Amino acid sequence: MKNCLIFALLNLLALGCKTDMVSRIDESEMENGGYMRTVTPYPVGNTTFSVSKANMGGTKMEFVAEAVTPNQGTLFASYDLTIRFVDATPANGTSTTTSVPLKSLPASAFTKDATTGYPRATITVTGAEALAATKLTEATISNGDRFEINGTLKLTNGKSFSAANTGANITGGAFFSSPFSYRLNVVN
Repeated sequence: MKNCLIFALLNLLALGCKTDMVSRIDESEMENGGYMRTVTPYPVGNTTFSVSKANMGGTKMEFVAEAVTPNQGTLFASYDLTIRFVDATPANGTSTTTSVPLKSLPASAFTKDATTGYPRATITVTGAEALAATKLTEATISNGDRFEINGTLKLTNGKSFSAANTGANITGGAFFSSPFSYRLNVVN
């Protein structure tokens, strides 16, 4: 009886360890996306910039961005920016706007980086550009207000990626450094 019990347990153990053959994942058949890495300023937490109300044309947001897609950016089509104004100072009225197009940077505006092989460009938005895009004047903005700029990376295969459809590891992680979102604070 004892031998039968041991034999039954060994048989059950052998059946429990049976494995079906699983084929290796073919990475070339996997769907791929892309993201816009903020190279400088780094780390990714430095996505808050300021413009001076007294010098809207002379102050700006500026960062170096790198388009990361499979095959060193060959799928990269454009990086489109939208902007909205958030009025945080109701004393001068409420001028908050909805998101409107700011600018579209085509892949041709980027150049291949010698170190990484990915396309890079310096992206600049002046305070004057922010005002013009939102159709505001200097009289409607105050110290403490802000402009929110959001980016969408578009690929040649028709896909697009933004903060809305990208995971927290990409948008918030220091390695990927890709927030897709920038804040432009109004200061004196």
